[in-house]
Parts: sequence; structure tokens; C-alpha cells
Amino acid sequence: MALKSVVLLGSINPHLGWKDLGSKPSGFPSNWINGSEEACKWVRFGGFSACPAIRSVEGGNTSKQDTDLQRVVDKTENDISKRSQKDLSSFPKPLSVSDLSGTADDGSKVRISFKGLPGSYSEDAAFKAYPNCETVPCNEFEDAFKAVELWLADKAVLPIENSLGGSIHRNYDLLLRHRLNIIGEVRLAVNLCLLALPGVRPEYLKRVLSHSQALSLSDSLLSKLGVVRENVDDTAWAAQYVASNGIRDAGVVASARAAKIYGLNILVEGIQDDNDNITRYLVLARDPIMPRTNKPFKTSIVFTLVEGPGVLFKALAVFALRDITLTKIESRPQRKRPLRVVDDSNTGSAKYFDYLFYIDFEASMAEPRAQSALGNLQVCSLSVSALQLTYFVSS
Repeated sequence: MALKSVVLLGSINPHLGWKDLGSKPSGFPSNWINGSEEACKWVRFGGFSACPAIRSVEGGNTSKQDTDLQRVVDKTENDISKRSQKDLSSFPKPLSVSDLSGTADDGSKVRISFKGLPGSYSEDAAFKAYPNCETVPCNEFEDAFKAVELWLADKAVLPIENSLGGSIHRNYDLLLRHRLNIIGEVRLAVNLCLLALPGVRPEYLKRVLSHSQALSLSDSLLSKLGVVRENVDDTAWAAQYVASNGIRDAGVVASARAAKIYGLNILVEGIQDDNDNITRYLVLARDPIMPRTNKPFKTSIVFTLVEGPGVLFKALAVFALRDITLTKIESRPQRKRPLRVVDDSNTGSAKYFDYLFYIDFEASMAEPRAQSALGNLQVCSLSVSALQLTYFVSS
């Protein structure tokens, strides 16, 4: 089912120019030296060269030669103009606010960046959100952010929380470092499968490769098999590695789609110890969308607190007093100011960790109660920072 989503108050990057699109038109020079010595140099657009071989004619009719050369130049420039328009139209149109409206969209022509190789669970989440999208694999989480910022992708899908493994703290930190907007979320039920090369049986396996969390979540089966567990960075990479190297004594814990992509067999499906294993992914984009009040929305914010007793209680009370449900609270130490010095007349100075607080709550920023809550929150907060984002959550 395609995810429809809406966002508010994120920072909008200005549209980038030719340099950022990866192709820049050089001019179309017609370089003449004394009208005859060099009739034409290559004219380029992107990687396209457009100039016929023109030779200067010594001692010929200069007027006729100039006329012929001008005719060739006019034709060449006309051909280049047509080619230029074609090349420009071939670029994917950057998404605008209107493109991100709440109307039906099956995800066609949308490029989604994610961390991992094809067949990873993050790519499964991207296809769940936009079934007909084109995926852009990235080596690291930060690369997926940058792909959207540099217009190499339209959106990113990144894990933020797992029901068994907890929060993915790296992505919480990257949300503040990069200027993207949360525009939705995807909840993906994780189905862990034991994969191996065709003809290999479970009892033949001596080791199993996968991401550390996938290995830990399938502990029961792997313990029965008595295999050595090898941690890798990505479940799909493990599948590719075993398949490409023809390793017959190694299995892989990965998705069913990874088995299909890399030509592996599914030995056992659903090997996770807890069947209720769900990962929550955020969908990020460059541009936000104005929220509405006709659908259920969720808002994410991050803030720091002033010093004083009960300040966290007061901060949370601004939501309870307005019947706003909190769905997530996460704290992260401040990277640039990890310690806060607090003076105490009895014991002298004390140092405490200084935290950022991330909160998700069920209300749209178009609602007066949400606006009022954030207004009161600023009274007991040093700042309410960049994640004032509202997005529609599909069921």
C-alpha cells in the first residue's frame, strides 16, 4: 500500500542549478580565425559533440566560403538547440510542494535512497511506501541523506526504530545534521529467512553471515544449528557475498526478496525468535507540505531544556493538558555540549549530561492545540529546534 504523507515547517533547500544536476551546458562557440584558418571547433552539450568536419579552403572564393560556413553553422546551432531541449527534458523533474500533495500516487518515477544493497529490508520498506519507485542503494545512512540533498534521489527511507532492537540512534543524530523534512513513516514487519546456495541443506552449514541484529533476533535456530555467526553491515550484502563466491558451507539471514535477487534458496522462513518484529522507517524529502486537519497526523519535534526542578515534567505537561497523545520520547546527549555545569551551594559544582529530547505526538500543526502546546513549550525550553515536522501516517 502506498504511503501518503504530509509535512510542516521543515527547512526548504533552494532549487539547485546545473552544476548540482550533474550536467552543465557549455556554450556553443563558433571559433573563427581570420574567417578561414579554423572553420569550427567541437561544440559540446553535456557529452554530445556536434560539429561536422569543416576544412578551410586556401585561395578559394572567400564570399562563397563564408556563406557556406555560415549555412553549416546555422544548421549546427539549430540541431544543437533541438538536442539541448531533448536533453533538458530527459532530466527528472525535481519534486515541488504540489508534487507532494495528498493525492493518490503509486510512486512511479520517484527515486528513493536507502542504506544497503538491493534486497535489503530498507529497500522493502521503500517499495511498501512507493511500489513502483526506483531505488538508489547507498553505502551509509548519511549517503542516503546526501543523495536527496544533491538531487540524486527524491526521497529517502531510513530506519528509526525497531520493536525489539530499539532506536537507531545514528539516524536521530543525522536528522539534525541534515536539512531534510520528515514526510511520513513506514512500518515493516521483518521476516527473517535462512538462505543458502541451491542444494545446500541446513545441517551442511558451518557459519551464518548477516547483520548483527538479524543474527541476535534469530538466536534460537542458529543455536540449534551450532553455526558460527559472522557479523556484516548489511543482510543483502551477506546474500550477495555468499552467492557471488559460491560459498557452500555458509548461510545467510536475510529477506525472501534477497534470495530471489541473488539466486539463493530459502532453507527456513520466519526464523525470528519473536514474530512481532516490526521496524519503523521515516520517509524524508527536501520539501515539506502544509498539514491539514482532515486526517490523522503526527508531529515530531526536538528541544533542549532550561535548568531547574521539574522542567521535563512541565515540558510534557503542555501536551497532556491539551489531550495530545505522545507516541515517542527519545533523549540524546548534545554532541557539542555534552556536559552541563550546575552550581550547588552545598557540594560545589556538579556536571550533568545535557540532553536533546525528541518527541512524537499525535496532532497536526494546523490545529490550534498543537500551536498552543509548542508556544508553552518554549517557556521551559532553551530551543525548539528544526524537527517541527508534521506528516500523515497511513495505517
